[in-house]
Amino acid sequence: MKDFNTVKINFKGGIINPNDLYNILLAASKFGVHYVRFGLRQQLLFDVEIEETDNMSAEFEALGISFEINEESFPNIISSYPAEEIFINTWLNETVYKEIFESISYTHTLKINISDSNQSFTPLLTGNINWVASPDEPHFWHLFIRFPKTNIVYEWSDVFHTKDLAGMSLLVEETILQNAEKFYDNIEASGDELYATISTDKFKTKPAAAPVALPAFRIPYYEGLNRYNDKYWLGIYRRDELFRIKFLKEICQLCIQTGAVQLCSTPWKTIIIKGIEEKNRKEWVYLLDKYQINVRHAANELNFQVEDNSLAALKLKQHLVKYLNDDDTRTFGVCIGIKTRRKSEVFSSILVRRKPFFRIGKWGFFFTYDILCAKDYNPNERTDFIYSSGNPKFVLAEQLRRAVLSFYQQPSRSETIQSETEV
Repeated sequence: MKDFNTVKINFKGGIINPNDLYNILLAASKFGVHYVRFGLRQQLLFDVEIEETDNMSAEFEALGISFEINEESFPNIISSYPAEEIFINTWLNETVYKEIFESISYTHTLKINISDSNQSFTPLLTGNINWVASPDEPHFWHLFIRFPKTNIVYEWSDVFHTKDLAGMSLLVEETILQNAEKFYDNIEASGDELYATISTDKFKTKPAAAPVALPAFRIPYYEGLNRYNDKYWLGIYRRDELFRIKFLKEICQLCIQTGAVQLCSTPWKTIIIKGIEEKNRKEWVYLLDKYQINVRHAANELNFQVEDNSLAALKLKQHLVKYLNDDDTRTFGVCIGIKTRRKSEVFSSILVRRKPFFRIGKWGFFFTYDILCAKDYNPNERTDFIYSSGNPKFVLAEQLRRAVLSFYQQPSRSETIQSETEV
């Protein structure tokens, strides 16, 4: 049996340069890598044999490619940029996103999210430093702090100008890490104390007019070849999360050949290609045909969020999806998360959490499952209540189906039925 190391490469904000990705794939393929995958934080992941790791590392270093092996010390910045223009249209455009990404030039160890407020395609609060664009004031941002290793979220009472996001992010990170006993992995961490500790006099700020109203969850159908404005976008989802290197290399080549095409990774472990012109549409269709890429999966499969690098979680997803499909269960408006590790971060309306009946050292045995629901079933809220606990696997799928039904039985659902019928 071969042993592998997991390699992680960040694409800031989910923006992928096709030339860079092509070189990464070319280098990885030299060392026996045939498939790669994309993670929840819009990063590239793949496994390489232990014997090849040193040679691959030397190759990447020669190419100037930053990477981590079996580590998550430097988490990727995630953003709602992949959905810009195709799912959301506000003052937050491509130019502003790229200005922010370029300004965050320091090496950060806390998770940063950059999100438009008028969307739920990208999670707003799964980072530690979460910037949410003001819906009413262009170039101003709300700040949410989720203290590391906790579910404590604190909304800053001031809003910040775009040009100050990088500086404030660095100041927040330094303050939290320098006062780790107060603010890191502490269930009593105080947002008010952090606010009092940090001076923002050098930044352009003003009091927030009101707290941010978190958007209701409503995921768009994020795969397939679709028209927007006078162009097309293509979303590609893989059931096993694996993207063949040969296929991705041809995507990169086609992006380069056709020009003005944007390649992005998403928090749904998929990719989106934006800016496809009508004259090039046939070439993209041909590429899908060549590699037998299906782009019309069921919505109750696309609604899942699964931990990175967890075969157990992926297999559990497949088991649950089959049950929901066989029952023809409606899941519109629900995001279902699967969590198998402690303190991992999964965006979800309904969370399936695995736990061992007992442990011996780091090993768990005889797993059972809890089902937890977020407040108002909004995945941008923190988990609010336990729907059922201690479920053996043979009843889990039915319990999940019932939890989904409870979502539709909310009194507030009647307020959104009309908007759903207009999709």
